[in-house]
Amino acid sequence: MPAALTLRTVRATRYVLPLREGGSMPGLVEADDDGLYVVKFRGAGQGPKALVAEVVAGELARAAGLRVPEIVLMDVDPVIAAAEPDPEIQELVQGSGGLNAALDFLPGALPFTPAAPAGVSAHVAAAVVWFDALVANVDRTPRNPNMLVWHGNLWLIDHGAALYRHHAAAWPEGAAAAPFPQIADHALLPFADPIDRVDAALAGRLTPEAVGAAVAAVPDLWLGRDPPAERDAYVTYLQERLAAPRAFAAEAEEARRGRA
Repeated sequence: MPAALTLRTVRATRYVLPLREGGSMPGLVEADDDGLYVVKFRGAGQGPKALVAEVVAGELARAAGLRVPEIVLMDVDPVIAAAEPDPEIQELVQGSGGLNAALDFLPGALPFTPAAPAGVSAHVAAAVVWFDALVANVDRTPRNPNMLVWHGNLWLIDHGAALYRHHAAAWPEGAAAAPFPQIADHALLPFADPIDRVDAALAGRLTPEAVGAAVAAVPDLWLGRDPPAERDAYVTYLQERLAAPRAFAAEAEEARRGRA
């Protein structure tokens, strides 16, 4: 049985404003705990699997020792859309009633820019590259780094594009062993230590219990008709990628050398 990992559930009380930087149209929303959260809506075009990736990848990153804002489940009453004048936003919120994924808003955080990579050590850069290779995150490029610098530390956000192979009708055969050439576009490759310096330690933190707990934190609502089978598929995929020798780590190191 996976170790317990229970995400807090908060209730949306006010839609504050849309964050139009992302294609999924996340929004800044106030909750009943007086916190502000960046909400990824279930009704967005990417559908609930983007929320699955947000939770699974985000909690795996945390288990690996990387900084990720707290992830909560946001219970959205469609009535909060009434205060938003944009009809597109109204439709999105109205179509997302129930549980959505949300990340704690980090006030004053600055976007990471490759031109000024303040607060990012070569060790941390290598760890992030390793992690994104593991979860096949296609969305950490110089054009769209999805990283923030807050209080001098690097924080990872927006993992909805990770685990992208789960968008197929069924997990493709051999998905866990499939190459991930997109890692060559990673924003942190030019700043990273050799990937083998972090490989063993990070893989050691992502135990079967840690993987199982991250997958178990996903609500059944997002997993389709057979949630237990879906959970098993995610766990199998991730554990197969983590099994030694880890081809994704070697692939990331080859890409790092090519960018050095």
